[in-house]
Order: sequence, then C-alpha cells, then structure tokens
Amino acid sequence: MTRIFLAFLWLLHWLPLPVQAACGWLLGHLLYVLVVPRRRVVLTNLRLCFPELTASERRKLALRNVVAVTRSFLERGIVWWASEARIRRLVELRGLEKLQALQREGRAIILLTPHFTNLDAGNRLGLEIDVVSVFSAQNNKLLEKMLLHGRTRFGNQQLLSRQDGIRGAVKALKTGRPLYYLPDMDFGPRDSIFVPFFGVQAATVPGLPRIARLANAVVIPLIILAKPDAKGYVCEFGDVWQDFPSEDPVADTARMNAFIEAEVRKHPEQYYWVHKRFKTRPPGEAKLY
Repeated sequence: MTRIFLAFLWLLHWLPLPVQAACGWLLGHLLYVLVVPRRRVVLTNLRLCFPELTASERRKLALRNVVAVTRSFLERGIVWWASEARIRRLVELRGLEKLQALQREGRAIILLTPHFTNLDAGNRLGLEIDVVSVFSAQNNKLLEKMLLHGRTRFGNQQLLSRQDGIRGAVKALKTGRPLYYLPDMDFGPRDSIFVPFFGVQAATVPGLPRIARLANAVVIPLIILAKPDAKGYVCEFGDVWQDFPSEDPVADTARMNAFIEAEVRKHPEQYYWVHKRFKTRPPGEAKLY
C-alpha cells in the first residue's frame, strides 16, 4: 500500500500546484467525513485552545485544517522529486539575510520551527545552507526512507535520531550548522515539564533553553506556511530572541510555547492539530482524548 501511495505522489508532483491543491481539497473533505478518530482529535484540540469559538466555528476550522494537512501530504511529492528550479520558484525565503549575518558572526543558531502543516517546504533551505535536524523514527520504514530522502536531497544535511538525545545536536551547532528544531509535540512524560499552551497545561520538552545554553546558541524563529490560493510556500525568518536563555528553564519553555501560540493564532488552519498535543496529563488529571 505504501508503494502505491508513493507512486501516486510521484505522479501527482508533475501537476501544477493549484491542481494538486484541488486534489487535496477534495480528498481532505472526504477524509474529514471518513476518518472519525482523527477528526475527533482535531475538534478536541480546537475546543481546548479556542473556547471562545462556537461549535459551528470550530467544525469549520477543523475542516479547513484537515484539508491543509491532506494538501501537505499530497504536495510532499514536490519536495521529494521536483527540480531545484521548481522548488526555488515555489518556496520563497524571507529574511534569510538575518540568518546569514549570524553565520558570518560565527554564532551557533537554533531555528525554532513550529509544526505547521507544510514543514517539508523548509527543505528548500538545503539549497542555501547545511543544517542539522532531528527526526523521530517511523514505524513504516519505506515512508521514513522517503522522508529522510526529502530532507537530504540538497547540500550536505545532517540528520539525528531523537532517540540519540541532544549531544549530537550540540556538537553540530558548535561546528557551525544551524539546528532545525521542532519542539511543540507531546513526547510523553519523560524529560517533559508542564507549561501552558493556549491556557492548557501541555507536556513540553525544555530542550530549547538547554541546548541554547550548552551550545551558546542564539534562537531565531522560522515560520513555514502555505501561501493563499495555492501560490506556493513561504519560509520566514524572524528576529533573534533577546535575553534567551535566562536562568529559569521553566520560564524559558513557557516563553517558547507562548510564542508558538501567538504564531498559530495568525494561521490556525495550518497548524498540526491532528497531533494529540495534550495526551500527557499532569498527575491526577483525566485523559482528554
């Protein structure tokens, strides 16, 4: 089945992006109806994070989100197989000069990248710089192979397994590679602390301040989004965080979650709400899913 799916993506990547987007729109509407368990996850997340919305508004947002997630999966074929020229044309880099200035200064750099749906468009960075990133092992090894292929197509990228801990990331940072860091998922109680995310206590790994301190690194946000009307994608670098890390890793982790929340509120339909972000609960709290 995986080979059939990959063959479908390969065929699809030849089509213009608006046609692929239309396919994602149709399939997303179908999946919203059929894949009930994942729809419930999205609706639960939206209920917890947007209590000010009506139930009807949350359902509409959930549908848009499932469509965005579906589109992102179908459009991965572009990142995996499209020509360098097409990827340059479709993926716009904004603020790259901020990163390049830090590199010229010899700074260690952490790219704080929230889980928006079109993260794979960030592989466009490989045409400009070499980075180190951390990946989670997949149960489907063929799909994992393709994910790793997409992330290493260009340049000399370095991939580390999440199971290897942070030592490799710190070592790579000290050699001048920016770290592509995605911290906003629930990885269970181990090494996590509870800090607010949309007002809900969320198990969060306090790795950002820890790595920044160990590598003497600066943090610069990288937000990756789909442009409206299927016109491509944008990877936008923000400004360097000031006074980070502090002496309080809990406050630093809460600051990180607050930043991500603010970015998500700008484009809530493009966040990865299909993930059970609040699966791990503080002791004594009931399950939410």
